[in-house]
Amino acid sequence: MCPRPDPGIVKAMTATDVISLTEKMSGSDLLTELEPQAAAEVDRHMKVAVDWHPHDYVPWDDGRNFSLLGGVDWDPAQSELSETAKAAMITNLLTEDNLPSYHRVIAKNFSLDDAWGFWVGRWTAEEARHSMVMRDYLVVTRGVDPVELENTRMIHMTHGYDPLDHARAAHNIEPSFEGNSAFEMILSVAYVSFQELATRVSHRNTGKACGDPVADRMLQRVAADENLHMMFYRNIVSAALDVVPDLAMAAIYSIVSNFAMPGATMPNFRRNAVLIAKDGIYDLPQHRNEVLKPVLRKWRIFERDDFGPVGQYYREELAAFLLDLDGKVEKFEASRDRALARMQAKADRDRAQAGS
Repeated sequence: MCPRPDPGIVKAMTATDVISLTEKMSGSDLLTELEPQAAAEVDRHMKVAVDWHPHDYVPWDDGRNFSLLGGVDWDPAQSELSETAKAAMITNLLTEDNLPSYHRVIAKNFSLDDAWGFWVGRWTAEEARHSMVMRDYLVVTRGVDPVELENTRMIHMTHGYDPLDHARAAHNIEPSFEGNSAFEMILSVAYVSFQELATRVSHRNTGKACGDPVADRMLQRVAADENLHMMFYRNIVSAALDVVPDLAMAAIYSIVSNFAMPGATMPNFRRNAVLIAKDGIYDLPQHRNEVLKPVLRKWRIFERDDFGPVGQYYREELAAFLLDLDGKVEKFEASRDRALARMQAKADRDRAQAGS
């Protein structure tokens, strides 16, 4: 555990306090400082990224017209997906649909010049493939109600989503700092470092839950994109930690302790999230073990020796948050084990009665 700094320095810090104590450069200056790293990351990405075409992953032979063109409209009996697979596919697709909101946040906090501008465009173009292929698959296979899906998409995209709202509220960021501070820039990059990896985990497990090798192959392809995107953002945060360590540490703590998936504001999210967690598509243990811990370990958060008082304070706060999270994970796993035991006992009783 880090030595706790003088509470008189950091007690009840707002974003204004954090910025004044730690920020040695403006947001634009930080972008300039990190531009060589961004250029290197763009070069790395372009060497390993795979160009693929959404139409190749859709089973078009399964398609047929709907009633407007003389066919038959959707009926629940047409879907071969389980309720959990439906919930996961809808949640993941609507998350991908809201790309304009994510683009707005990234474009606002990055420059549109040099490597930054290229990345904003390239990342957006690659992400756009995901909603294309997933929607085509669901419509062609009639996996979910296409009318309800479209109505929900309209609601979700109209409302929009700013992934940094929770972190801003935690630090009471003043409006004058939004969109033009180095702190806000690092907040955005720290968020997507975790979110891209979380989305990768969810897509991979959703593919398995669908019980369809076509869906599994499609979502493996989408998940591979998400992993490469995570690497870009994660490595930018690594560079920011070297340039403004205290500011970056404050941003990382803000994101980790207030993290919410980008689909949190969509209709029926709570219901779908329960189904998704219950069946192990994305749950609290996975969030801790497969998302938070690997990224924090890559950043060497608990091994670094270059933090000042502000960074030390937020590192200690992060350690306390993770300790509390361990307790929540234990409770979640114990509750799920009990539920699975009850389900198994019921299945055993049903089999015994059927055999008697």
